[in-house]
Amino acid sequence: MIRSTTVVGVSRDGQTAIAADGQVTLGEATIIKHTAKKVRRIGEGKVVCGFAGAVADAQALQDRFESKLEAFPGDLRRAAVEFAKDWRTDKVLRQLNALMLVADVSSLLLVGGDGNVIEPDDGVAGIGSGGPYALAAARALLAHTKLSAEQIAREALRIASEICVFTNNEVVVEVVGNV
Repeated sequence: MIRSTTVVGVSRDGQTAIAADGQVTLGEATIIKHTAKKVRRIGEGKVVCGFAGAVADAQALQDRFESKLEAFPGDLRRAAVEFAKDWRTDKVLRQLNALMLVADVSSLLLVGGDGNVIEPDDGVAGIGSGGPYALAAARALLAHTKLSAEQIAREALRIASEICVFTNNEVVVEVVGNV
């Protein structure tokens, strides 16, 4: 399991939001940064991605993923599958320790180095040490409120920050779709 961060993705009403906390933890007991940006726009601003894992690994993966987006413009699923194949089979990439959530106007995907590309049935996904908490909160909010995808993602991160010691409430959110 990737630890020391929380990233959640939520899709609702033609909008997808990916949110992440800003905490960077060194080891088990030292917080060294509160405002890291773990969510970014890529692919000419049409794709949002969030990372859980080692920073250098995440940056290397983001660069590689962007090259797949360029090779398959407008086809996030195909780019993600081709990227996951490379990630699983390449000797160097295979050693990288991270998970990704990526989204465009039509898809929310979890991409892992084990070759998995998963599109959640309910339009909600969470990764990182606080991912399960944010996922549970987002599912409850999705089912029982009229909040937007962005509002749900923010609130799910706030809830996770109250439970997970590796998650703070310095939230960065990026949204694609009907904004």
